[in-house]
Amino acid sequence: GVHRQILFTTVGCFVGYYLAKRSDYIYAKKDRELLEYVRHHPEDFKVAEKKRIGDILEDFYPIR
Repeated sequence: GVHRQILFTTVGCFVGYYLAKRSDYIYAKKDRELLEYVRHHPEDFKVAEKKRIGDILEDFYPIR
């Protein structure tokens, strides 16, 4: 009956809340580890030169 639907909805909300918090924690932990690695090994992560849009695109020649 209705009491089961309310029970399953409540249980589903709690389980969903727990899984969302756990995934946030796991991704935050992974981000922290990766950023710490990048900070300790700057030679592996060189900053690339900034390119202008004109250097990337080809010249435009209209066809008439």
